[in-house]
Amino acid sequence: MNNSYIIRRLSLASIALSFFLQSCLFGGKGGDNGELVGVLDREWEEQTIPYGMTVVPSGTFHMGQADEDITSSKINLNKQITIGTFFMDQTEITNNEYRQFIENILETSDTSADWTADEIMDQLYPDTTVWTTDFTYHMGEPMTEYYYLHPAFDDYPVVGVNWFAAKEFCKWRTDYLNAYRESEGKFQMPAFRLPSEAEWEYASRGGLDMAKYPWGGPYVRNGKGCALANFKPGRGNYYDDGFSYTSPIASYFANGYGLYDMSGNVAEWCEDAYHPASYPIVWDLNPTYYDENEPRKVIRGGSWKDIPFYIETGTRSYEFQDTSRSYIGFRCVMTGLGRSSGYEFY
Repeated sequence: MNNSYIIRRLSLASIALSFFLQSCLFGGKGGDNGELVGVLDREWEEQTIPYGMTVVPSGTFHMGQADEDITSSKINLNKQITIGTFFMDQTEITNNEYRQFIENILETSDTSADWTADEIMDQLYPDTTVWTTDFTYHMGEPMTEYYYLHPAFDDYPVVGVNWFAAKEFCKWRTDYLNAYRESEGKFQMPAFRLPSEAEWEYASRGGLDMAKYPWGGPYVRNGKGCALANFKPGRGNYYDDGFSYTSPIASYFANGYGLYDMSGNVAEWCEDAYHPASYPIVWDLNPTYYDENEPRKVIRGGSWKDIPFYIETGTRSYEFQDTSRSYIGFRCVMTGLGRSSGYEFY
């Protein structure tokens, strides 16, 4: 076989490869006529609002104190920021909703590499002893025995859950929803997660910039003297709002975004690490303060045991990430995709 024959064969092969590449990569595939049309057949229906959630549309607001800084802490000075659209649970996660999480992962613990049954009970199961350990000389045994386990409390907010367990709940909820969507041949939804501190405060005001409370007014009672949230009305007085401890979810009026109990009932875990000077250093668009070495995490909203100052929309507080309390719960959010106004979701 001479060299000229080899050269001719190589030339023919090169020409064939060139036509093949032109056909596949430069215009012959998928009926695009050689035009830049993007990758075809990527159908996406409008993002639907997950069950139990409501839309918090994007906007700009003044984050920080909405009244005088009575503690002179200087940790929540005002800063104008912008928040993107997201979905938020209308209510705090309930005992019965959390029970679905526990029972589901217990059922799959034999086949799951994430958790064993013992780890689930030790790390994720609500610590019911918080009702007796949080307070000195307090008869919390009835709450310890019944609050999480008895059906009478199914629609009450879950407590005794630390920051890690709340985040694990969000992960499970994401996997649970998207496993179903995958079985239906649908695109996956964004992850459920804890709200950032800024998202939480923006949502709590319900569209009323600088509002001291979610209902907008500067007072914790209406004109008839009825309490507008579940909190501690006065020293030694827990019952004037109608409940000695927590209340069933949505026992009071929702704010402008359709969110219940953004003040009182239980304080709520946020995504952010706590830092007293985080406001000046975070960005002014969807700010979130991360610090893996900071064990303190932000909690917001105040609780059934707190005085009015702690249920203000701008009041900041924290708890250690591995600590569970009888007055701390959580709710989830999900990032909204597409247009930023937030009003086109259904």
